[in-house]
Formats: sequence, structure tokens, C-alpha cells
Amino acid sequence: MSTTRDETALSTQPVPEGEAGGGGGRRDGSVTLPSLGPVGWLRYAWRQLTSMRTALFLLLLLAVAAIPGSTFPQRSIDAARTTQWITDHPTAGPLLDRLGFFEVYAAPWFAAIYLLLFVSLIGCVAPRSRIHWHQVRSTPPRAPRRLERLAAHRELTVDGTPDVVRDRLRARLRSRRYRVHAHDDTTLSAEKGYLKESGNLVFHLALIGVLLGVAWGHLLGWKGDVILPVGQTFANTLSRYDTFSPGPWVDPTDLDPYTIRLDRMDVQFETQDKGRGQFGMPRDFRAFTTVTDASGHSEPREIAVNHPLETGGGSVFLLGNGYAPHITVRDADGTVIYSDATPFLPQDNNYTSVGAVKVPGAQPDELGFAGFFLPTGVIDDQRGPHSIFPDTADPQLALTAFEGKLFPNGAPQSVYTLNTSAMKPLPGKDGEGQLRILLRPGQTFDLPDQRGSITFDGVERFAGLSIRTDPGKTLTLVSALLALAGLVLSLVVRRRRVFVRVRPAPEDGRTVVSVGGLAKDDDEGMDDELAAVLTAPEGSR
Repeated sequence: MSTTRDETALSTQPVPEGEAGGGGGRRDGSVTLPSLGPVGWLRYAWRQLTSMRTALFLLLLLAVAAIPGSTFPQRSIDAARTTQWITDHPTAGPLLDRLGFFEVYAAPWFAAIYLLLFVSLIGCVAPRSRIHWHQVRSTPPRAPRRLERLAAHRELTVDGTPDVVRDRLRARLRSRRYRVHAHDDTTLSAEKGYLKESGNLVFHLALIGVLLGVAWGHLLGWKGDVILPVGQTFANTLSRYDTFSPGPWVDPTDLDPYTIRLDRMDVQFETQDKGRGQFGMPRDFRAFTTVTDASGHSEPREIAVNHPLETGGGSVFLLGNGYAPHITVRDADGTVIYSDATPFLPQDNNYTSVGAVKVPGAQPDELGFAGFFLPTGVIDDQRGPHSIFPDTADPQLALTAFEGKLFPNGAPQSVYTLNTSAMKPLPGKDGEGQLRILLRPGQTFDLPDQRGSITFDGVERFAGLSIRTDPGKTLTLVSALLALAGLVLSLVVRRRRVFVRVRPAPEDGRTVVSVGGLAKDDDEGMDDELAAVLTAPEGSR
């Protein structure tokens, strides 16, 4: 690898006493640290942080630090699953929670790595960009005195005077996209391949753009999830979200006003058993909606998997679907105290779903029902209630009933589970065991001791919608494409220098041409490059 004039100058400059970056050695073999003042230590730390080696190490460290984010459940994505994981691992769970492994991307240690990488890249790329700018504007260096010492060298005698031959070689070098400069009447200096360093700088600048885009999206972006049964309307307000995760600089009360009504949910499953385990597999999910903007304009829109609905307030993704049995609960006088489509959460590929019905208006004690919705229900002694097909071929509702306090101490709880710590199960027939209810659409079950009744009216589908706003996604995408382009340029383009010297030959009318070549990296094609340059002069021998 060749050494530029700047590199040579830097390598031969004396190091001032007290500012050396490394340790000092003694004759007895011991090593002592240099005596640095506060300013010297700051300069040393800055040089280490802004080195390319440190930037690459921090980039690798950031990738390693992101692994827990895909290994452990994240509280911002699935709080219930995170809580369950911590409960199932009483030793490791609380420790990992204190270390931030369940909120990796919001953890202080992850932010520290992120910021250090950002500073390191800027401190590394900014000086290199300035140096590269000056190199692009400067002329190629003078030809060395002895070209035969270069890695690639050729010499031949050609017809023509030195001026004519030199003009031919100048034209040939320019045709091969070299930048050519003559420092005197007998030499040419040519250089090309600046795009290699430009691509390298673009790659690193694009990495900074990616970091900025991700940070911008984190600070000003937000994500919310909502379960929307067919026939219901979602308004883009904070109170309508089931979960909402705003960025640090987001005002949750300042959301773009619009509504989405779920008109129909089409789900297709494989109904043919073709002997390849495809029976019951999902084939297509589509949500047909009506979107109304702030001005009152409504239009039908369709949401499919990997085809989100774009609105002024974010992108609406279809992440899931399931069933919402419509259940009605009446008191002993027949008054309706609960009537709604209640979403049940699917647990397997056949949509065996769990859920809870909470009736706070029941008297004298509040009522709660927990159990399973089975699209195609089967109950056996080994597996209990379960579904054997994901579509509603034989829908059934298997529930157990409780009475007491639904929300002890006012603590929040999942809509899919029932907190029975302050409740007791309703007794079964003749006061023995626990009351178990099995309903099909249209059936009603009378609760014991004049507690009322519960009716399974029918089945509706629901769509699991995730609404996300990421203002930095465009910058991140553009930066990623630029990083790819810069990487390709840095790998493909060759940085080469060619030096030419001409002198009169002993024979009249002939010229001796000496050509030498240098490459920044190992370049096995340098000899072929010199041969291609020398094809222009005629009468060579």
C-alpha cells in the first residue's frame, strides 16, 4: 500500500513530550504511562473515540446489544407476555427487568452505545471528508525520480518526438478517466478512483443518516394498537387505543382527527387436505373499511397483510384477526346489563381463543365469565375445550362464572383475563363443583339463584389494527440505499496513480517511455492497466 505525502509527514513528525498517546518503555522492560494533563487526556480520549476502529467496534456492540430486543418479550409490544415471562422465571426475570432487557431500545445503556456511535462516526467522517475534498481539488503528485521502483513498471521505445508521445499518452490517460497534470515538460502525473473514497465516506455519512432517522422516529413517532370488531368505528383519539406508546416528544392529545369503520373482515383458510399439512392454514386476510377524514369526507379503503392503509395520521397495519362473540347478560328482571361483541384472543392455528366477560353492573355482586371461544368446538377428556378448524363450522362458547369484585384496589388488568382474587366461582348443579356453561349461537343459560342469564347471540370477527407514525422512515430508507451504493463504490472502484516520463532515444525520431503505477490497495490488475495505457503510442518496441 502506498504512503501519501501527508501520511509520510505525519509519520515522521516528532511527538511532543507530554502528549504521546501510548505508554513509555524503560530499559528494564517495564512500561509506564505518560504524564498527561487534563487537556492531554481529553485529546487522547477524543482521538480514541473518533477512530474508525472504535466506530466499527461500537457498531458491532450496537448489533449485539439489540439481540435481547428480539430474544426477550418487550413491554412496549406485549406487556402481558412480558409479565408472564417474568413470573415464569422468578430468579432471572426481575434481574433482567432491572437491567432493562424488556425495554431494550429505551434502556440507558442502549442509548449510551447509540450516542457514542453517533459521535464517533461524526468525529471520524468529518475530518476525512475535509481531507478528501482537498485531495479532489488538488493536482496529482509529481512523478517519482525512479519509476522502476514502483510496484508496476514498464519501459519501451516508440516512434515520435517526446512532445508528440507525451500528448498521445495524455489523451490515452484521459480516455481512461484519469485526471492528468504535467508538472514539467518530461513527465505526466495521472490519478483516478476518487469515487472509492467518496463511496466510503458516503457509506459512513449514510450510517449517520440511518442513526438520525431512527432517533427522529423514536422521538417524534408513536405506535398504538386497537381491537376493532366488525361494524364498529375507531376514532383516532388516545382514549380509543388499547395500547399506546408515544415517543418522548409526542403530545398524545394532538392526534390527527379521523375515523375508521370496519365494514367487513374476509378471512380464507385452506379447506382441502392435500396431504402436506396445509389443512386449516390461512390463505388471505382483508379488512374492508370506511375512512372519514377531519373534513367529513368518507371513502372505502382496504387493508391487507403487507398493504397498510396510509392516512394523514400514520400507517394502519392489519396485524391480526379473531372472533368477537356477541354476548348479552340480563339480570333477574330481564334487564340487559351487558351486551357487546367481546373479543377473544386466539391461542393456536385453529383459533382456540380465550377471553373474559366482565359485568360490573350486576347486583348484588359483580359478575365475571372466563373461558374459551371455539370456532369449531370439540371437548374431550385429554385436551378439554379446543377448536379443530379455524373457521366457524360449529362455534361454541365454554365459560365458567364468578361473582365478587372485578377490579380489586382499582388495579388495571387485561381485557382477555379475569382477576378472580376477590371473586368466588358460582356453584354448579345442586351446589356441587363449579358452574360450567356451554353455549352455541342463539342459546341462553339461566344463572342459578336468580342471578339472571347469559345469551350467546352470534359471532363477529375483529381486526387487530396497529397504527404507527414514523417521521424518520424516509430518511432511514434513503440513507440505507445511499449506504448500499457507497459500499458498492468502495468495493468496486480502484484507486490508481500512473506516472509517465519521456526522454529522447539515441536513435533520431524516437522516444523512451517509462511508465510506473501505484494502487492504494493490492491491485493485481495494475500491470494490465499500464499495458492498456501504452497501447496508444505507435511504433513501440
